[in-house]
Amino acid sequence: MSDNQNLLAEQRRALILDEVRRRGGVRVNELTRRLNVSDMTVRRDLDALARLGVVEKVHGGAVPVAEATAHEPGFEAKSALELAAKEDIARAAVPMAPPGSAIALAGGTTVFALAQRLVDVPDLTVVTNSVRAADVFHSSQRPVTAAGPSARPGAATVVLTGGVRTPSDTLVGPVADAAIRSLHFDVLFIGVHGISAEAGLSTPNLAEAETNRHFVRSARRVVVLADHTKWGTVGLSSFATLEEVDALVTDAGLPEAARREIAERLPELVVADASGPASGAG
Repeated sequence: MSDNQNLLAEQRRALILDEVRRRGGVRVNELTRRLNVSDMTVRRDLDALARLGVVEKVHGGAVPVAEATAHEPGFEAKSALELAAKEDIARAAVPMAPPGSAIALAGGTTVFALAQRLVDVPDLTVVTNSVRAADVFHSSQRPVTAAGPSARPGAATVVLTGGVRTPSDTLVGPVADAAIRSLHFDVLFIGVHGISAEAGLSTPNLAEAETNRHFVRSARRVVVLADHTKWGTVGLSSFATLEEVDALVTDAGLPEAARREIAERLPELVVADASGPASGAG
């Protein structure tokens, strides 16, 4: 971590979380030196991370929380993590949704970040089981003018699948599965709880895993959006192997060893970098 007094709180907390996970724990006095901020600022950051359930405060510092494979954080908790990485990934993924295509957006906060950028892509047909993503497109189709609500030309057509709502604000279950089985997508954009060479793509939610399986089967091209913290994480239920994935879009925090392993298994690896254009491999 480099010293920087002007880091935004979200960026600073992401750096702290990375350090906690990498080292297995940190002390407050170490963080104050590395980040060049006050003890009070560091303690506030640790309090915020502890409220999200991603670190545990101990005397003089913090340690990572060992997540159970069945633990499923809520949408708001996940939204506060790796914000810069999610924006980089979303920016890099936009060209993979060409105008006029039929795309599917599964749940997750990184896919939600992409949805906010796709509203300007003309003539998309979007199928999503994400309540949050559906709201983004719904709002973009009906801007309020002096004459009242009107549809923006070329706005996306959104079909929201039915089902039971999860903590991640996605709709899953037999109703959603039946709707997805009857459709065919050019591209599926899907987020994950975890991705690994052995377990593939996984989630803590059994019903969401089944719905995601139908998404994967219905898509001609599967694009996974996952920041570097997802690599090596394994949830309770796997729903796809790496061989079923066409492209992974991740951020620059992914270690070189992981990049090499992924590039050997996937047709396309895109590493998004805020300082310049995304780099690809495969």
